[in-house]
Amino acid sequence: MKQSIFTVISNTALTDSVSEMVLSGDTSPITAPGQFVNIRLDGLFLRRPISVCDYDEQTLTLVYKAVGKGTEAMRTMEPGVRLDLLTGLGNGYDLSPAGERPVLLGGGVGVPPLYHLAKKLLAQGKIVTVILGFNTRNEIFYEEKFKALGCDVLVTTVDGSYGIRGFVTDALKLVPYSYFYTCGPEPMLKAVYRSAETSGQMSFEERMGCGFGACMGCSCKTLTGFKRICKDGPVMRKEEILWEA
Repeated sequence: MKQSIFTVISNTALTDSVSEMVLSGDTSPITAPGQFVNIRLDGLFLRRPISVCDYDEQTLTLVYKAVGKGTEAMRTMEPGVRLDLLTGLGNGYDLSPAGERPVLLGGGVGVPPLYHLAKKLLAQGKIVTVILGFNTRNEIFYEEKFKALGCDVLVTTVDGSYGIRGFVTDALKLVPYSYFYTCGPEPMLKAVYRSAETSGQMSFEERMGCGFGACMGCSCKTLTGFKRICKDGPVMRKEEILWEA
């Protein structure tokens, strides 16, 4: 973990509630897709955890949804604004078990951390399928970006207004895959857990207090006891998760 100052380069609306922010700063502590940053915002006691969407040696891309005071304030930030970030937080995705045909499933704001993961898998020569799940067509983002990388992309909408009607698990039945990676709300993760025919890794979305394992506020139950989403996760293996009844 490292505390650094980043500068906003751009801040663009993708949908009515989702925006993409690109920042410049020291990204060296970020070592794996699926990690997150914790942003300090003026007037708010707790930092805001945001998944890393993409990064290189000089820039960091965050895709976030405006759901409260903090993220609403982020939407109004102009280029040049400086932000205090904790970077290199959490354990990201492990690419080694992917096999030849990994499938990536993202629901809503669970989509962004899959983007850099897809880049890494494609660089290894994998055949990558991406399934993006949304409620309706006006919530869709990053479909074309994944296609531009070279991924096979399927989009599902709950209301059937675009792509496949239903959930990401409905599309999962239609594709061959060797392993899965997913991120999204807990009901989606549970559905993927029950539906997937292979092993895989799940990234949990969770409210956090500290963001680095000190407060135990984001714990979940696993085969080896309680683990902290922020420090031991947010990515966990399918086999270690114990869902509450």
